[in-house]
Amino acid sequence: MSEPLLVRAARREAVERTPVWFMRQAGRSLPEYREIRKHHGLFDVCRRPELCAEVTLQPVRRHGVDAAVMFADIMLPVLGMGIDVELVENVGPVVARPIETMADVGRLRVPEPEESVPFILEAVRLTRDALRPDQAVVGFCGGPFTVAGYLIEGRPSREFLKVKGMMYREPEVWHALMEKLAAAFVRYLRGKVRSGADAIQLFDSWVGALSPADYDEFVAPYSARILAAVEVPTIHFGTGTATLLRAMRAAGGDVIGLDWRIPLARGWEEVGGDRGVQGNLDPALLLGPWQRVAAVAEEVLAQAGGRPGHIFNLGHGVLPGTDPDVLGRLVELVHERTAAEVAA
Repeated sequence: MSEPLLVRAARREAVERTPVWFMRQAGRSLPEYREIRKHHGLFDVCRRPELCAEVTLQPVRRHGVDAAVMFADIMLPVLGMGIDVELVENVGPVVARPIETMADVGRLRVPEPEESVPFILEAVRLTRDALRPDQAVVGFCGGPFTVAGYLIEGRPSREFLKVKGMMYREPEVWHALMEKLAAAFVRYLRGKVRSGADAIQLFDSWVGALSPADYDEFVAPYSARILAAVEVPTIHFGTGTATLLRAMRAAGGDVIGLDWRIPLARGWEEVGGDRGVQGNLDPALLLGPWQRVAAVAEEVLAQAGGRPGHIFNLGHGVLPGTDPDVLGRLVELVHERTAAEVAA
């Protein structure tokens, strides 16, 4: 086939087996990645194209997954906007000067990726050149709500009280920030596609903190703009989004990511049969016995029912304590079971 398996599945075409990849597969659980991180910070890895491509390719070689997701952080593109971000171990992104006013938003730049992140574009090219034609390069960016959450709160949050306070009290500041982020992310993703990305995922990891009405008013228009901006298949992902799936579908995405909190069959019913779905094994299951992992993976596949458009993944990212060998066994299980079903 001339196109990657994941691309064809995202278009809901008939495929020879269900494609598999894992969010956060590049790094975290891999000893070869941890060895690199002994000498290089995360942003340092991103700024070295050969090293970034190597980290991106490590899980493809080890696990036999059907896609390489580019190694980066969702905060990387905001560095070029003039935001000072530090990635603090066991905390997450910490912003030195959080966004509070319209003047803060006005200072943000909307750079071209060739200027702000040329190293990532080169890493995409190197990764694409290293893969087989049936394997995909997945580029991504953070969802506008999730990134705005870090910029306003200044660090990870569970309640997003500063964010919601800005939405309700100063909606003009919120919308101005979202306009800037959407414009920057559109340029960032288009640059990745020009460099060889075969598919794009929007990681709006924490958007489940919103009600459906707030999502429609404060987030959906900006996610829709980003997802509509590229000519490759798109995956729209969030966690805690069982009440938002229809709204996310309306905002866009050829494939809607499902977390583990909703059964795949029910989630697909919410999304609708004209879209694919991705998911949705609980990442924590991989810390348990293989028999349980295999049984739940079989149930995910049974709920997918061989319908076109399913991409097998976790319901969120690979946890650091995951045994890499379990990921490899899981890829084999999905490939063997779904290939056998196609052959039958």
